[in-house]
Amino acid sequence: MIDVLSDPVLVLNRAFQPVHVTGVRRALCMLYVGVARALDREWVTHDFADWLERVPEENEPALATTDRRIGVPRVLVLSVYDQIPKGVVRLSRRNIFLRDGYRCQYCGAAPPQRELNLDHVFPRSRGGPTTWENLVCCCRRCNLEKGGRTPEESAMRLLRRPRRPGWTPALQLASFPMRYEEWRPFLASIPRSAADAE
Repeated sequence: MIDVLSDPVLVLNRAFQPVHVTGVRRALCMLYVGVARALDREWVTHDFADWLERVPEENEPALATTDRRIGVPRVLVLSVYDQIPKGVVRLSRRNIFLRDGYRCQYCGAAPPQRELNLDHVFPRSRGGPTTWENLVCCCRRCNLEKGGRTPEESAMRLLRRPRRPGWTPALQLASFPMRYEEWRPFLASIPRSAADAE
């Protein structure tokens, strides 16, 4: 059940444009307080009470309670938000991983996400800034090997120079590692990955 609670849910604005991705736990909270409505596979929206009464399909992921199964929504529609998402990509751990394709920028390995770290190319301990141009995705082994040195000092070479991404939040959504069939109509016009867009 814990895995289901962390599954991604696509959040749309009132015009059915993708805004961001959240987890099931937060999505159910948004549904409960009336901030959003769940969208089923037939494109019917449901408030919290309707969603509780809805019987999940046999192969649909669900949460089990003492008296019922509650379907896991894959798409939410916000009740009042009708703005288009801003075009600025926020500097965050996940966005650095997206930019670098979840690959270590020193050895090229693609380990599970829990084994990835952020590395300051010019070490933070020596005044290196926390910017797009100084952060890269790095595996644990390379991070330990590099330590508090520059790539040159540790005889390690970057696969590519880090830079601010040219993609927008909408393209970021298309690059999200888990993509469900229910998301397809809303992301169909967006390239599959941020790398494709660049």
